[in-house]
Amino acid sequence: MSQDMIPIDEAREQVALACRRLGLLHLAFAEVLVSQLGPAEGKKTVARAIKEYGRMIGEKKREVALERGMEPGPESFRALSDLPSLGMHGHIEEIEMEGEKRIRVHDCVMGKVWNDYGKGDLGRYYCLVDPASSMAFDPNHKLVHIKALPDGDPCCELVMRPSTERDKAEFAADDTDWSIIEGEQ
Repeated sequence: MSQDMIPIDEAREQVALACRRLGLLHLAFAEVLVSQLGPAEGKKTVARAIKEYGRMIGEKKREVALERGMEPGPESFRALSDLPSLGMHGHIEEIEMEGEKRIRVHDCVMGKVWNDYGKGDLGRYYCLVDPASSMAFDPNHKLVHIKALPDGDPCCELVMRPSTERDKAEFAADDTDWSIIEGEQ
């Protein structure tokens, strides 16, 4: 075997290590903000920071799509995934339920970390990156969680849905409580 190659299981574990660290980094920042600003303002600030993080991801993804001649929309958003295909989770399955294409993510590494620390509720704010990045990519759609491991569900389940005018206003506003974005399902 070439020195430049590592076994797939080792690669998977290396990505999982990075994801665990990222999950802890999010948790540390969120805990400090909540501690310094109080629960209400701290959580609102965490959500706003995640919205900005998602905006940055979505805008870059949109730029890539346009460079490749792709129209921003649900299919191109999914086709341009910028997440690791291994190590971040156990496995992903696509299902059809209630007339919608849904994605089930099993064994999310970051969700497990947050739950192991007893902080699934605070870790869950990180998941708001999905509606934020999808709306920055295509304001007419948002990727929302129907289920989430940090909420106590057995897996994460995501679906792309049309965004409402309220969603668009919340996304555009500087002083927003981004944590409400998944509430209107």
